[in-house]
Amino acid sequence: MIVIRTCEGHDELEACVQLQVETWGYDATDIIPRKAFLVMQKVGGQVLGAFDTELPGAPETGNAATMVGFSLSLPGIKTGSHAPDGKPYPYIHSHMLAVKSDYRNRGLGAQLKLAQRTDALTRGITHIEWTFDPVEIKNAFLNIRKLGAVIRRYSENFYGVSSSRLQGGLPTDRLIAEWELDSLRVKGILEGKPPVDLVIEERVCVPASIYQWKASEEERPRALAVQLENRQKFQRAFARGLAVIGFQRDTQGNGIYELGPVDQPGLGI
Repeated sequence: MIVIRTCEGHDELEACVQLQVETWGYDATDIIPRKAFLVMQKVGGQVLGAFDTELPGAPETGNAATMVGFSLSLPGIKTGSHAPDGKPYPYIHSHMLAVKSDYRNRGLGAQLKLAQRTDALTRGITHIEWTFDPVEIKNAFLNIRKLGAVIRRYSENFYGVSSSRLQGGLPTDRLIAEWELDSLRVKGILEGKPPVDLVIEERVCVPASIYQWKASEEERPRALAVQLENRQKFQRAFARGLAVIGFQRDTQGNGIYELGPVDQPGLGI
C-alpha cells in the first residue's frame, strides 16, 4: 500500500534530497538542500511524500526509509497579465516530482499530483503551475491527457545549464502547464467523462526515439534538431493565441501535442 502525506521531520526531508539526486543525478550546483525543503514547507509550500507501507518493518504511515516518491511545491502570487481582472491571487508552483525507478509507470506520479490538488483546494487555492520538458512524452501524457493541464507558454533554456543526466545535454526548454483545479475540464477528466470534440489547428510531434537520441552522444544532434524545430512551432502557435489542449500517443509511441483555441465552449477552462 502506498500512503501519500506531508513529509515530517528532517529525516524525511533528507530522503527527498537523496531521491532527487538518485532521479536526476544532479551535482552539487543543482541540488536543492534539506533546509530549502524545510523553508518552502514552512512558508506555505507543499512537500508531499509517497511511502510504501508494505516494506519490511514499515509503520502504517511510512517513514523516511520507506519513501518511494515525493513532490515539492512553493507558493506564488499571480500578477499582471497572468492574473484575472488584473487582481493578484495566490497559486502553487509545483517545482519537483520524483519517483523511485522500481515504482515508476504505476500511476504514482498522478497520485502525487492529485494529492497536491487536494491540499491546494483545501486551502482555497485553485491554480497550480509547473514546467516540464517538451520532449518528455510520458510527462506530457500525464500532464495534459490524465490531469487536464493546458499549456500556452514556452520558455527557452529556462534553467540554463543543467547537470541532470535526464536532460541529455540539451537546452533546458520548458513548457508551462496551467492546472485549473476546479475547472469543468479538469473535473471532467478526473471523473473519467468522455472527452468532448475540440477544434485542433496545429499538431507538434515528438518521436519516441528521442530518449535514445538524448542518451547517445552520436545521436544527440538529432534530439537537439527536434527540440529546436518544435520550439519554433510552439512559439508560433502560442503567438497566434493557440494553446496545447490535447495530447495523443500513436501506435509507434510518438507523442503528439494538439493545439487549438482556448475560447472553445467545450473546453471548460
